[in-house]
Amino acid sequence: MNTAPEKILLKGNEAVAHGALAAGLRCYFGYPITPQNEIPEMLSSALPEAGGEFVQAESELASANMLMGAVAAGVRAMTSSSSPGMSLMQEAISYMAGGELPGVMVNMSRGGPGLGDINPAQGDYYQSTRGGGHGDYRTLVLAPSGCQEAHDMMIQAFDLAWKYRNPVIVLGDGIIGAMKEPVRLWKPKTIDQHGADGWILSGCKSREKRLIRSLFLEEGALAVHNLKLNAKYQAMQVEVRAEEFETADAELVVVAFGSIARIVKSVIRDLRAEGHKIGLARPLTLYPFPSDMLLKLAKKGKRFLTIEHNLGQMVDDVRLAVRGYADSEFFSQPPGNIPSTDDFSAPILDAMRRK
Repeated sequence: MNTAPEKILLKGNEAVAHGALAAGLRCYFGYPITPQNEIPEMLSSALPEAGGEFVQAESELASANMLMGAVAAGVRAMTSSSSPGMSLMQEAISYMAGGELPGVMVNMSRGGPGLGDINPAQGDYYQSTRGGGHGDYRTLVLAPSGCQEAHDMMIQAFDLAWKYRNPVIVLGDGIIGAMKEPVRLWKPKTIDQHGADGWILSGCKSREKRLIRSLFLEEGALAVHNLKLNAKYQAMQVEVRAEEFETADAELVVVAFGSIARIVKSVIRDLRAEGHKIGLARPLTLYPFPSDMLLKLAKKGKRFLTIEHNLGQMVDDVRLAVRGYADSEFFSQPPGNIPSTDDFSAPILDAMRRK
């Protein structure tokens, strides 16, 4: 007898909210911006019902700093926004990385630069994977391509944030936020706090005081701290996740992430039915990036085409991964529209025909 929970029809943004609740969310701070508004809309009622607190802050800057305060006290908390709102959060994210605090942020990205438009885009790849604020730091970045992954990656994001005491970004876009699919809701059997009782600011109750800080003025102290952080970022490499689709016999491997990878996979299915040996490599984690997977494919003689909904960002990481063995062509679908399979068939075929 199948006892698996039934699926329910949800938007991607709603799946994010359900995933956060399943992960033990207790505080949400945010400010409305299209195309992620269903996340705070749902949590404004569902979170208080679950015993948590919902706060609509006066700005994205305020919400990120509220998040920083909540997680310092050991509360499972998050915020969500879209591209220009994420820009306002970068100082707080840098402080959280420097202070080793485990916040979770969702970015349903839109076109830019500036206010851009409200259509989906992937122009926030650099901002997310390089640390969008000042200093040397990294954020773990997860990239769903559909509603079920949006739900599941929220549970993963909270666990990774607490495991590494580090900000985690779930990077979607307007397509993923607005699409509607069946989603199987589930909860982890246990929620691992990963030793948070040893560092949270819970008040000095017969113990030594604790200090969370990102300011190191003593001679040489910042160098020691940054080396410690870098060692942590290296340890994060075990968390890399990626999908390979029809790469075994592929002559050309298309590299794409998120909603664009979903569209590209449909194109590849059609082209393979016509006899074209094409595969897909899809990073599920943008940081850490699946460089080893791409390098192994390059050593087998594969050629590469990177497709992004921007003017070229992830392609840099692809080229770094395969350097010495291969290169990657690039096809740009500029922000400002909603791409379809028709946009990618010709450039993939053109790349396939070039030897």
